[in-house]
Amino acid sequence: MADETGSVADAGPASDRPAADGTGAQQTGLASILGPIGLVWTVSDLGYYFLLPALGLASSYNAAPGASTLYYALWVAVALALFRHRYRAWKPFENEPSTYLLLSLSVAAFVLFAAYLLPLLPQASWTQSWSPPEVRIATPWYFLPKSVEILFQQLLIVALVRALSAQQCSLRKIAVCCAALFGGTHALLAFGGVPLGYVARFMVAASAFGLMFPYLLLRVPNGFAYSYVVHWLYYAVTVAMPHIVARQPT
Repeated sequence: MADETGSVADAGPASDRPAADGTGAQQTGLASILGPIGLVWTVSDLGYYFLLPALGLASSYNAAPGASTLYYALWVAVALALFRHRYRAWKPFENEPSTYLLLSLSVAAFVLFAAYLLPLLPQASWTQSWSPPEVRIATPWYFLPKSVEILFQQLLIVALVRALSAQQCSLRKIAVCCAALFGGTHALLAFGGVPLGYVARFMVAASAFGLMFPYLLLRVPNGFAYSYVVHWLYYAVTVAMPHIVARQPT
């Protein structure tokens, strides 16, 4: 169960507890944890890039925010169903006034940025011969499906962190596994037509955040909220920067 600091570390069900027959069993247990989570993550991304177009829907947060939001909302439900044993006894938020204040301020800030501040920023310039990544031309609606996708990814990270914690893995090992999974899955951005330079950038950033998330989830009160906010803010900064550094007409 959650500890006094709001940690998501817990003893977990018996099937999550470490085996007593040494390193080989631990490696097998690690593969059994990373495999299903990585598979769900991979299938969700490939479905976004290939299934939606096959159904006549644009795989675009800007052009089809409704379809993209529904798609990732379904994957949120899938994650909750498949890994429900990982979330058992998990308390993502403390039942305190400060928690509700944090959540309210975060939601308000997200809405304020996406709906009001982003449209006021200067137009971002694009001079390359190839089409810009969605994040470079993001509209306010971009953040609706993106917010749901982030929730889906955070739930997978929680499932991973809780499972490894139940295996009595060290925080360092959990962080390395999280960084490897989070960074590796961002290689799938290449299927979305994103240039390799952008793919590499997001993989490096995802790996860095992957090292951070387990600490927030295991050691910080309301760590899930902070993990989600940090994840969301990365995209807010990534979207805003091309507008902020855009050259003004002379």
